[in-house]
Amino acid sequence: MRFKARSPVAVVIVSSLWLATVCNLPWWQALFKLPQLEGWHGVWSSILIAIMIAGAITSLLGIWVWRWTLKPIISVLIVVASLSTYYMLQYGIYIDTHMIVNVMQTDAKEMSDQINWRMALSVTVLCGPILFWMWSTPVLYPRTKRAVIQNGLLLVLGIAVAMGSVLVNSQEFISLMRNQTKLRFLINPLNTIYGLTNAYTQPLKRDETVQALGLDAVIDASPEHAPPLFILVLGETARSPNFSINSYNKNTNPMLSQESIVSFTQARSCGTSTASSVPCMFSNWGRAHFEKRPYDTENFLDVLQRAGYAVLWIDNQSGCKGQCGNIHQFETSNLKDPTLCKDDECFDEIMIKQLPDQIKKLPSERVQKGVVVVMHQMGSHGPAYYKRSPKAFKKFLPECSTEILSRCSQAEIVNAYDNTLVYTDYFLSQVISYLKKKSAVQPTVMLYVSDHGESLGENKLYLHGLPYAIAPDVQIHVPWITWLSPSFENQRGLTRECLNADKDQKITHDHLFHSVLGLMQVKTQVYRADLDVYKNCASAR
Repeated sequence: MRFKARSPVAVVIVSSLWLATVCNLPWWQALFKLPQLEGWHGVWSSILIAIMIAGAITSLLGIWVWRWTLKPIISVLIVVASLSTYYMLQYGIYIDTHMIVNVMQTDAKEMSDQINWRMALSVTVLCGPILFWMWSTPVLYPRTKRAVIQNGLLLVLGIAVAMGSVLVNSQEFISLMRNQTKLRFLINPLNTIYGLTNAYTQPLKRDETVQALGLDAVIDASPEHAPPLFILVLGETARSPNFSINSYNKNTNPMLSQESIVSFTQARSCGTSTASSVPCMFSNWGRAHFEKRPYDTENFLDVLQRAGYAVLWIDNQSGCKGQCGNIHQFETSNLKDPTLCKDDECFDEIMIKQLPDQIKKLPSERVQKGVVVVMHQMGSHGPAYYKRSPKAFKKFLPECSTEILSRCSQAEIVNAYDNTLVYTDYFLSQVISYLKKKSAVQPTVMLYVSDHGESLGENKLYLHGLPYAIAPDVQIHVPWITWLSPSFENQRGLTRECLNADKDQKITHDHLFHSVLGLMQVKTQVYRADLDVYKNCASAR
């Protein structure tokens, strides 16, 4: 089927209108819920906003109106916009720089959990008609000289239309953008283009040299003390309010509740996604300065290694996000354990099973000073929560047994998520059990901290990754759980009673860097005692 030949200007305008309307369903859905846009006044404002978006897209496409670029560029833009529309509608997410970085760092295994027939059908409906029309329509391209003039005019026209639409309704538009700041993250595909641009240009603004940290780092412990074994469990997508040890009304922690642990109840994350939170929480920049840092630095794992410890990263997730480049690392993705692994994914217990062999591979001269292990969990990674808990740990039923969350009730989604926490509870208890056995010959300690939280349908929001400023508390409220062996308590002068007295203090990922150095008695100028959550209960530092 062939349509009547059109000018490239017509193709751009039609495509821009399609993007501004059909591919901006989340924007219009959010807009029409606002009370200030009711009645005919609201209709008029909505029309002007649609024209503004179309004008902005037209100006953007104006520089690509050439024979070999027009249709491919528009096609890519429409497909990307359609995918963004699907995810924004399906999970209630917003597209910003952090979300773009999170997507770029998603591996094939994670992505496979989200590819399904509903996504394919939705994207086809959103982009199929316009792409069919565009590719079936012959385009009458002008000669080069005229094309240059035409493209320049199209660029200017798009800007003029966008600005004119804003000026005609400036009071309403400025008020809307000022009072509803999160709406800007729904304007498609401008949100994606801005996020991509920012994601690629931010690193260019920083000095490429990674600055060393803690060049003066030494282990400030008595030589008579046995070398410690410290396991840091880096949780995935665990939210503190769903832990029964933190007063949740469902028993998600039957094992940990029997252990001598300390759970800090008011910990907040550095970001709302793994890609943003993990690099931040391992650094000493703190959340307030991390995004605009002038240069990259080493993290506390590098400082621990420089002090003399043997440091190991075991990953059962999508990688260490650049935090383990200088230390020994091991990934579970290629393991074929018949009891713990299936479909190129392993349950978290596999890390404990691999731990003894991996420690044997560490330099013996460092092991004699102490060992630090990071275990990066699969944890509660969604939306396929049901895959993250073995059958024996599915305590709450019925659970959502699909990654298409819209097929399930909120109660089923929460059940599936809570079952992942029941399994995490078991996994952590096994880590503690391992450390108890080792504590006969050396002091041992476990610290469990999640990277970020999760939305489970509250206010029709799902998953995570919202811009920090507008993210609900459940996406940033994370568990922070500590277990100390008696020998470690004696060596450091720490007591569970003292720590429990401060368990409700407000802490953040900013404290992690300094708290770990404090626990491991590393003396260095980069350590800050005021950010060490254990400092007040330690007999000496």
